[in-house]
Amino acid sequence: MSNQVEGHNYDGIEELDNALPKWWINGFYLTILFAVIYFFYYVLGDGPSLEKEYQRELRAHNYMTATQKSQSQVVSEDDLRALLKNPTRIEAGKEVFKGKCASCHGEQGQGGIGPNLTDDYWIHGGKMTEILTTVSAGVLDKGMPPWGAVLKQDELHAVVAYIKSIRGSNPPNAKAPQGDLVQE
Repeated sequence: MSNQVEGHNYDGIEELDNALPKWWINGFYLTILFAVIYFFYYVLGDGPSLEKEYQRELRAHNYMTATQKSQSQVVSEDDLRALLKNPTRIEAGKEVFKGKCASCHGEQGQGGIGPNLTDDYWIHGGKMTEILTTVSAGVLDKGMPPWGAVLKQDELHAVVAYIKSIRGSNPPNAKAPQGDLVQE
């Protein structure tokens, strides 16, 4: 039997009704089967919706955050201030700052997208423990990512020490003060 079925002639144009290839027909039936399974699993069944997947990922994120917080040691202001006397730690903090922070806060902390870190005005607190919290948790509504999950604890402490060490350095082209005046 031929794949071509006789058609008809219209205005001198002969139209043939060709049968579809078997692979195309089989693919068509497979898509129908997939649609039926999908419908029963996701629409009528218990397949995870976007909301369920989001909730699952949120629980996993909250668990990881809680685990990281429980593993991190509590650091006092005095412990962080002791780092200011260690030039090696400040230099290590400078390297971290250049790699992670300088794109927003400028090479010398003068500000850019982010605020100026060399003046006495602070948006989220100017104590070293407050700076550590800001760097660790980030400020998502301002576009600052949370570095606590990315950097090691020593790196976080070193970058906080570096930030505190550049206070009052008055770099050129510094951004105007933002936040509240913090005096020591």
